[in-house]
Amino acid sequence: MNRQVLLEIDARWSARLCIADRPGRLRTLTAILAHTGDSWFWILGLVLTWWWGETQWKIWALRILGMILALAFIVMVLKFSIRRRRPVGEWGAIYRSTDPHSFPSGHAARAALLATLATAWGPPWLGALLVLWVPFVSLARVAMGVHYLSDVLVGIFLGLSVGLIGLLILG
Repeated sequence: MNRQVLLEIDARWSARLCIADRPGRLRTLTAILAHTGDSWFWILGLVLTWWWGETQWKIWALRILGMILALAFIVMVLKFSIRRRRPVGEWGAIYRSTDPHSFPSGHAARAALLATLATAWGPPWLGALLVLWVPFVSLARVAMGVHYLSDVLVGIFLGLSVGLIGLLILG
């Protein structure tokens, strides 16, 4: 099977999952889930954790912030090297204008990174919650039409890999 055939299968399966143009509660919930992986949300949360947290939480927040920034750099290098256009659609105008490339998904990568780090460094309840959250935010990105399935699958693998490397380096 050649690359073009795989891309066509990926686009077809992703289109089947897309609900961005269907009004209703499921679409609203999916849109909210798709935004829960936004970098500004997590960076703000980490800054607030550092600001109000005890020493252990401050260290945790700084480590995770550093890993998020490192991952963002890797994702952007890959996106601008590969240059895969996002699926056609209306939802997610901010993503489409500021980041027109879809591969790999930064949201899926960030979700997997956060789940990996929280599992190792955070309280057990947080690690478990984020592990459960990863597939939801990832599939929400496909369902809202801003990513293909392969974008989020590779994003998850990338986030997990960077998270594991970070754990090896930082302990």
